[in-house]
Amino acid sequence: MGTFMGYQRENGDVGVRNQIAVIPSVFCANHVCKKVAERFPRAIAFPHPDGCGQHGKDLQQTIDTLRGIGQNGNFGAVLVVGLGCERIKSDELAEAIGESGKPVAHFTIQEVGGTANAIAKGREIVGDFDALLAKQKRVPCDIAELKLGLKCGGTDATSGISANPALGLASDRIVEQGGTSFLSEMAELLGTENIFKRRAETPEVYERVCSELKYVEGVLERLTQGIERTSAQAALVTPGNFAGGVSSVSEKALGGIHKSGSAKFVDVIGYGIRPKKHGLQLMAAAGTDCDIVTALAAGGAQIVAFTTGRGTPTGFPGVPVYKITGNDQTFKNMGEDLDYNAGRVMTGEISLEQAGQEIYEDLIRIAEGEKTKAEAGEHDELFGIGRYECY
Repeated sequence: MGTFMGYQRENGDVGVRNQIAVIPSVFCANHVCKKVAERFPRAIAFPHPDGCGQHGKDLQQTIDTLRGIGQNGNFGAVLVVGLGCERIKSDELAEAIGESGKPVAHFTIQEVGGTANAIAKGREIVGDFDALLAKQKRVPCDIAELKLGLKCGGTDATSGISANPALGLASDRIVEQGGTSFLSEMAELLGTENIFKRRAETPEVYERVCSELKYVEGVLERLTQGIERTSAQAALVTPGNFAGGVSSVSEKALGGIHKSGSAKFVDVIGYGIRPKKHGLQLMAAAGTDCDIVTALAAGGAQIVAFTTGRGTPTGFPGVPVYKITGNDQTFKNMGEDLDYNAGRVMTGEISLEQAGQEIYEDLIRIAEGEKTKAEAGEHDELFGIGRYECY
């Protein structure tokens, strides 16, 4: 079993970055959190539009997401700031994050006497956290503790031919060593049930996959009911997908599932939920690129590998996003935003197996601190909490 140099956490989790998360429990605390975090290079704020005025499963998904972000191993300490009258209580959220064993603090703006006092108090707390994290060093960690999120966006015809299969080979290497990979994007897996039947570890896992796909299909039917089937509003693939040679959601799905390699799916987990076991997981999450990457990070992914045929520069705060394209021309056009050119498989320069090995080696270097292009460019657009039925 291989190792990499990472940050060991109190509960056994591992981080590939050593940062401080400053999390508002409600949108009313966004400004305070941003002003606190801007003073410290190691600190990252997570402003969002939620935390109050939500109900039921929608509210629970927000709670699960914020808790999961705070528990992600890439954050060595967490500050939670609330207003004081919202549905998501800052003390309860901090307590849930604190189950990870990392240092966690909380307060509300109302109890400390307004915005200015809250910013000052937050900076004092984060300053202490910053000094603590500055003393921490990387240590050898088992690859079994690595959690990789698998994502695609801006798909074109090359994605399913080179980028996704190459990433799948790298994912298999991690899973073979006891690590974990998450496949998601449920709305873009419709039509792959026969593949899941072969690759589900147990009949129960397969039944859960089918149930989740049926649910997604039902949501999509409701969202497109009464809309002309040939209209843009009814299309399940984007204009960029069409222009890149992807004709239908099923065609996209049959290419997209290659990101997961050949390993068996050991479990199906909910949006942003941490896995109970190691191995390849299906995360039952759907929505935009932002919704999915946020769910993967909340589920514990320390790195997200993101394939893109059309090209996208986006990144996630605190979690390195590694961009792979299967389109040689896209890499030439957007090389400053993309990390790996799997298009060389299609031009005959390298084999698919070589691409998979090179991606795996890149992922290990990123786990040990090498910055992705998105990190170097300070991209953080991909944080966004999805609605419960946002597909």
